[in-house]
Amino acid sequence: MAELINMPRLSDTMEEGTVAKWYKEVGDSVKEGDILAEIETDKATMEFESFQEGELLHIGIKEGGTAPVDSLLAIIGVKGEDISSFLDKGVVSDDIQIDEEKTPSIQVSDSSNEGTVLPPDVEVITMPRLSDTMEEGTVAKWNKKVGDKVSEGDILAEIETDKATMEFESFYSGVLLYIGLEEGASAPVDSILAAIGKEGTNLEQVKSALMSRKSLVVESVKDKSTDLEVSEKSELTQPVPIEIEKPVVNQNVNGRLIASPLAKRLAEEKGIELSQIKGTGEGGRIIKRDIESFKGGNKSVEIQIPSGQESITEIANSTMRKAIAKRLSTSKFSAPHYYLSVEFNMDNAIAFRAQFNTLPDTKISFNDIILKAVALSLKEHPQVNSQWFDDKIIQNHHVHLGVAVAVEDGLIVPVVKFTDELDLRQIGTTVKDYAVRAREKKLTPSEIEGSTFTVSNLGMFGIQEFTSIINQPNSAILSVGAIEKKPIVKNDAVVVGNNMKLTLACDHRTVDGATGAQFLQTLRMFIENPIRLLVS
Repeated sequence: MAELINMPRLSDTMEEGTVAKWYKEVGDSVKEGDILAEIETDKATMEFESFQEGELLHIGIKEGGTAPVDSLLAIIGVKGEDISSFLDKGVVSDDIQIDEEKTPSIQVSDSSNEGTVLPPDVEVITMPRLSDTMEEGTVAKWNKKVGDKVSEGDILAEIETDKATMEFESFYSGVLLYIGLEEGASAPVDSILAAIGKEGTNLEQVKSALMSRKSLVVESVKDKSTDLEVSEKSELTQPVPIEIEKPVVNQNVNGRLIASPLAKRLAEEKGIELSQIKGTGEGGRIIKRDIESFKGGNKSVEIQIPSGQESITEIANSTMRKAIAKRLSTSKFSAPHYYLSVEFNMDNAIAFRAQFNTLPDTKISFNDIILKAVALSLKEHPQVNSQWFDDKIIQNHHVHLGVAVAVEDGLIVPVVKFTDELDLRQIGTTVKDYAVRAREKKLTPSEIEGSTFTVSNLGMFGIQEFTSIINQPNSAILSVGAIEKKPIVKNDAVVVGNNMKLTLACDHRTVDGATGAQFLQTLRMFIENPIRLLVS
């Protein structure tokens, strides 16, 4: 019987996976233990082996395709076995699953009756885009009411955008037949704003037709990578189609000069004829700076506008980057962070490291010293080595230190298990190995799970001091800065010393300020007296 293989959950934070590579093709024989594919998670790329034997009958996600955990990945069964019943349950192509309930639907109100047909020669005016960032506008004031005559160039209304309140003029002549937004109301760009037509047009028919148009319900479903643009691609049949013409506010119309309301007012105040000015706004529109730079005469001052080209690089978010964004956002906005900053003298640590590294086949870093000191300090302060859950707090009596490692796609935190039981050389070897394999995406799930505390060190990049976001559900994270030479006071004398700044970020739900301070005092004892690391 056919076996369904779903996208596996290869890490505790994995929500979706990407098929980096298939090692088998449809029709290939598969044995238990064979590597089926490489799956890219939010933390690493891992080989995924089969737990079934048979023939690969179906591949549900192509190479490069991404799908949530538990999505259909493949089907393994007996050669020639009918799997149509499985495919009929939703899998309609190799890498796309469609839920019928979420398929875009367009419900069009019945427009076959005469009452919903827009009379001929009616011009529909929509909410204009009056700035490059404008997404919706608010009608601050109507200067015309239904039934008033409107001439081309008349100010219909004042529209409040995201940047300013601007006068909106008509590009049509006739009678104002319909107002779609009351004063103070807001609507997206291109929403129906008003309608202008011939005198004697049936106002109720216009209102009914436009209200019917507003009642069209368009439900769009957005895939993670594709937006279905229903409004542009759907053909909605109407007895009399409405052709909506967007007003062009930045061009000359029938020889009439186009200027912003502010420019018109400034020109009037200064007694400047607009016909003497060459507009530098979009489409030749006269704007404020044109008025201010005008020096008189028959020519406006030429404005030199840079001719450089805008350039961008668009980078698709990787699975790891999306997972980092989600986890850190959740942590930052759900856990009440507070920060404790300290400065430790590193003179003794520098001397200790130099002497320790004289041993054969030995080379430890300052980071190794810090990790060992942190681990021993956590053993004395289990409140800091704790985790928050909605119904309980867990205080860990073992120390699993997460060590933040920068990789190409973001950040990964391998975990040094039982750090307090390792010596300095073992810590150094383990961290180096994890860092190399993290950058190669070769870490196993067990090597990136189960941390009780995290250390992030940016000192090697010259960063003096910084704060980190807690790696939940842990209660704290330590940020380590660079060692700097600076004047310090020793025995009432000013001397040159080597100091390092550290910042402890704590979750106030589990770690109170005094508790965090006591932990840092213990940490100071170990770091400033590193010989204790060998006897504790």
